[in-house]
Amino acid sequence: HPVESGGGLVQPGGSLRLSCTISGETNSNYAMAWFRQTPEKWRDLVAAISWSGDRTDVGDSAKGRFTISRASARNTVTLDMMDLRSEDTAIYYCAARPSVLTGVAYPDATSYAYWGRGTHVTVSA
Repeated sequence: HPVESGGGLVQPGGSLRLSCTISGETNSNYAMAWFRQTPEKWRDLVAAISWSGDRTDVGDSAKGRFTISRASARNTVTLDMMDLRSEDTAIYYCAARPSVLTGVAYPDATSYAYWGRGTHVTVSA
């Protein structure tokens, strides 16, 4: 199952990196994604990436500021967030699904079978 790390408190305009790794299963390839949730909105796409790393889909609110990438460790992804704003405050969830298709990312939350417990990101002065 996905395990997230890296959340916390950051000032507006600051940067933060989130990481997610798949614990346990290491034989399959996983397409992965980050979603965020607030009391007003359920599981909004932040960014998704194919298992091969050659396709990403980025949510509108994250475009130009957030970057998803695959780390050298298998089934590990990072989310680099820049120019953070108060509206980025949310619980960030990592999601994963087994995948055999290169170049395919899954931007829909319903595509994912496995979810992490979430990590809190608070943007505040």
